[in-house]
Amino acid sequence: MLYRGFLSLVDRLPLPSLRAQRITALIVILTQGGIAITGSVVRVTASGLGCPTWPQCFPGSFTPVGHGEVAVLHQVVEFGNRLLTFVVVLAAAAIVLAVTRARRRREILVYAWLMPAGTVLQAIIGGITVLAGLVWWTVAIHMLASMLMVWLATVLYAKVGEPDDDAETVQTIPQPLRILTALSGLALAGTLVAGTMVTGAGPHAGDKSIENPVPRLEIEIVSLVHLHAELLIAYLALLVGLSFGLAAVGMSAAIKKRLAVVIALVVAQSLIGLVQYFTGVPEVLVILHVAGAGACTAATAALWAAGRTREKVPSEQSVPTA
Repeated sequence: MLYRGFLSLVDRLPLPSLRAQRITALIVILTQGGIAITGSVVRVTASGLGCPTWPQCFPGSFTPVGHGEVAVLHQVVEFGNRLLTFVVVLAAAAIVLAVTRARRRREILVYAWLMPAGTVLQAIIGGITVLAGLVWWTVAIHMLASMLMVWLATVLYAKVGEPDDDAETVQTIPQPLRILTALSGLALAGTLVAGTMVTGAGPHAGDKSIENPVPRLEIEIVSLVHLHAELLIAYLALLVGLSFGLAAVGMSAAIKKRLAVVIALVVAQSLIGLVQYFTGVPEVLVILHVAGAGACTAATAALWAAGRTREKVPSEQSVPTA
């Protein structure tokens, strides 16, 4: 009954074209990945506790107030990042309204509804991170959840572009190679987890309070860097193996393009990581590395989604009678 009422309200909106739906889905990817990047800005500027409470910024106020113990810059950066959550929510709500109004298939509706649900969950995780004093594992969960949202948003974008009616599922990547694609995704996940551990033991805690230092991961950072690098090499090796496999059986231009983009991004991400390590982890490279993580996640998700698509069933042409 409640859902029917929701549908009646949505039906008052203009019917979105397929192009409008795809643009909205693309904006969802950009906002989900973008807030991870602004989160890295918060961390490297030590603004993580610029708003020391949640959901309020300061006790009794949702907005920054003059507070001698917290620098104005830190308040502005952290509060600005919180405000971006509303942009993410608006984009997530827009894709739900667009695909619901267009009466897209159930699969698309499920992915669309995951966007606002995941964004709310991310806001809660962010609140826990602040209340826990930026302890490293809460920051790691926050980052990993963002990457998961980027993956889901990218799959949603791919599915929005597929037809609903008079279509059949086509497996464009053979099953053994599709399994290899999934393994590359798992290697990416392991690389991301190890990367958050490197951050947890590294110099950018998100706050530089001398009185209450942020708890760090007490593991030698060089060992964590090696683990992170080895997982990245495994990820790249699986992608190279996938490339040879697809070249042997043949692949479409779309898959070839996606594969090339993934490999290029992983190589670029590796180079950024190397420069970071040998230059003392400068702030700007941390931000670029987080942006690269989001780009690699989106590109891998796009490759995965391209392995099984829905395509229009060709209409039967009538055979002329003699």
